[in-house]
Amino acid sequence: MLRSRYDVVIAGGGHNGLVAAAYLAGAGRRVLVLERLGHVGGLAVSAQAFPGVDARLSRYSYLVSLLPSKIAADLGLKVELRRRRYASYTPAGGTGLLVDSGDAGRTAASFARVTGGTADLEAWRRFYAMTAEVAGRIAPTLLEPLMSRDAMRELVGDEAWRELFERPIGDVVDERFADDTVRGVVLTDALIGTFADPCDQDLLANRCLLYHVIGDGTGDWNVPVGGMGAVSGGLADAARAAGAEILTGAEVVAVDPSGEVTFRDAGGEHAVRGERILANVPPAVLARLLGADEPAPEGAQLKVNMVLSRLPRLRDAEVDPVAAFSGTFHINESRDQLARAHAQASAGRIPELPPAEVYCHSLTDPSILGADLRAAGAQTMTLFGLHMPARLFREDPAGAREAALRATLASINRVLAEPIEDCLLRAPGGSPCLEVKTPVDLENEAGLPGGHIFHRDLSWPFGEPGEWGVETAFERVLLCGAGARRGGGVSGIPGHNAAMALLA
Repeated sequence: MLRSRYDVVIAGGGHNGLVAAAYLAGAGRRVLVLERLGHVGGLAVSAQAFPGVDARLSRYSYLVSLLPSKIAADLGLKVELRRRRYASYTPAGGTGLLVDSGDAGRTAASFARVTGGTADLEAWRRFYAMTAEVAGRIAPTLLEPLMSRDAMRELVGDEAWRELFERPIGDVVDERFADDTVRGVVLTDALIGTFADPCDQDLLANRCLLYHVIGDGTGDWNVPVGGMGAVSGGLADAARAAGAEILTGAEVVAVDPSGEVTFRDAGGEHAVRGERILANVPPAVLARLLGADEPAPEGAQLKVNMVLSRLPRLRDAEVDPVAAFSGTFHINESRDQLARAHAQASAGRIPELPPAEVYCHSLTDPSILGADLRAAGAQTMTLFGLHMPARLFREDPAGAREAALRATLASINRVLAEPIEDCLLRAPGGSPCLEVKTPVDLENEAGLPGGHIFHRDLSWPFGEPGEWGVETAFERVLLCGAGARRGGGVSGIPGHNAAMALLA
């Protein structure tokens, strides 16, 4: 039965809110989680996207890197994360660059075919040795109070600080690598969900790259067995087992800094009080709930979910499609292609050749497919398109979505030996198994202002010493979502840190 008062009321039942709820309830706090949708998990969910097709897709977020193993251990999270054997494959003319984590010789041979030498391979090894060292040093600090800028500089060392924290990553990559394809592979991690020129002095791309390479001290991007829904489901189980109350179908409509939270469900409007309020919502949404205004950020991605009847054929006869699509398959993401697409999008046009990347979850984790689909050789394919800012979809959302999809499919087909359309599975009604999500769709469906998947632009993982990066202007109100400092991605870090700040 719903109480009128709680120690903690959490607005939003996404994965970060569930992490905070599990820690706080486990520490003996009375916790209430209010979730607008009919399910928990936010964007870390699995769904049967196509009627009659027995495939559970990770519809929005799809891989796990930043989730610390400490959080999983603390909460008893029983989710298997599988490492991908192949890091990436990038078509380049009639060949391609295959980064095989299990065979250094094969990776070297692939670099030689694409670049014509060994210089970029050596530069690659030096660069990622540096990011690995940074990852090992920074990752443990993400679950601790913030350190100062100077302290982090001392922690990571002069070279890494200069190359990753002070100089635009675009300039760094251009100096370190000679090949346009190799440059692009490095820079894509600086642009996922981030609309930026990597040579800008604002260093937004640097921040994005940093979070992509420091995940849990390794930077590995792993596949959650059972899909992203298994992660959120496990966290919800942990929160409930600890004693937290979770109420779905309950939309928070107002927050008072004194501790009162007003929410609306099927029975009307209700109010509860919390000694503390944790906001697992974007900062712009929290501002609105508090009766204030904050400019909405701008997301910049196109998400396309597909089920294939079979993997498409490649132009590169040296590489098995299973290897190519098991990791991140880069599509028209060379350095020059990324720059051209950014310039066109900045001018208000859908890029002529949209850069994108795909991967097939089912190659690593076939459990998300029904037995018949597995037997037939079907596969899931997830596409993440870059440089698709929300501004392109404002005036005519449906028309722009269709135009962006056409351009993106044409971009895929340019690097394959056959049209991707020929490989799409058909649902029982005859429609192709393909769905598209633009930033405006995420704004409307998931309540993300501007469709920004990180809630707002990513921040540096340092700040005011002693703070946790979750504080707001109001003592009783803390952020616990992706918009907190050290937020973004499926990590649970802001949820953990909000709980620790409260318990402290």
